[in-house]
Amino acid sequence: MQFELKLEHLSMSWAGPEDIYLSTSLASYLDKKLLVLLRDGRKLLGTLRSFDQFANAVLEGACERVIVGEIYCDIPLGLYIIRGENVVLIGELDVEKEELPPHMTRVPEAEIRRAQKAEREASDLKGTMRKRMEFLDMD
Repeated sequence: MQFELKLEHLSMSWAGPEDIYLSTSLASYLDKKLLVLLRDGRKLLGTLRSFDQFANAVLEGACERVIVGEIYCDIPLGLYIIRGENVVLIGELDVEKEELPPHMTRVPEAEIRRAQKAEREASDLKGTMRKRMEFLDMD
C-alpha cells in the first residue's frame, strides 16, 4: 500500500499565544537597567538590549552582584546572554535611587570570593552535623 503526501501550504509560527504576552511585557524593559534573578540564585544587573520569544535575553554592561552577609561586590561580565529557562525574576532598577541599604559595604572581588567560600564551608559543615545528629530525632 502506498501513501501520497501532498503539502500545498505550510505555515510555521515560532511564537505561541502565551509567548505574545511574555514578549510584550519584556518589550517595556528594552534599554532599561534590570535586575535578573536566575534559578541558581545568581543576581545579574545590566541593560536589556534584546530578547526573543523564549525569554532569552541580552544584557549590556552586565555584572553579577554577589552578596555575603553585609558585604557585596559587582563582578563585571560585559555583554551577557541569558537563557530564558534560567530566569526566575526580572525587575527594573530605579537608577535615581540607592540600590543597596547604606549598611552594605562594597569590597573587591577577591574578598567576596573568600567570603563566599567561607559561607559555603560553614553551610556544608552545618549539613554534615545535621546528618550526624539525625539518629537523635525520635519522632
